Amino acid sequence: MHMMGMNVLAVLLAAVSSFMLGGLWYSPILFGKLWNDENGGVKQDRHPARVFGVAFIFSLLAAFAFARWVGPLPALDYAVKHGVLAGFGMVAACFGINYQFANRSIKLLLIDGGYHTAQFLVFGLILGLWH
Repeated sequence: MHMMGMNVLAVLLAAVSSFMLGGLWYSPILFGKLWNDENGGVKQDRHPARVFGVAFIFSLLAAFAFARWVGPLPALDYAVKHGVLAGFGMVAACFGINYQFANRSIKLLLIDGGYHTAQFLVFGLILGLWH
């Protein structure tokens, strides 16, 4: 199923994969406890359905924007390289600026920047493999 020159199913799968990766990345199995400690012990006071719903919408927006950027049917190496460029060179670098001024730790930057680098790398893998 194609819309606006992109594979909608691949974009949906990329968004779902991002959401699932985030669930694992920020879980106690990986970086959840350290992330929470570095953020001063975040207490979630919003309804989980709202939090996860809004997070999924942002995942979908990121997957859509990335798919538009790499174009329809990108070669795997092109899509993966652009995934690393977007995640590390754009998102993580911009977090680095904000975190510097907010006096946040390098550990927090590595966790959050690492997640978004992995997120866009997975976007590149999915969009580059799905032809």
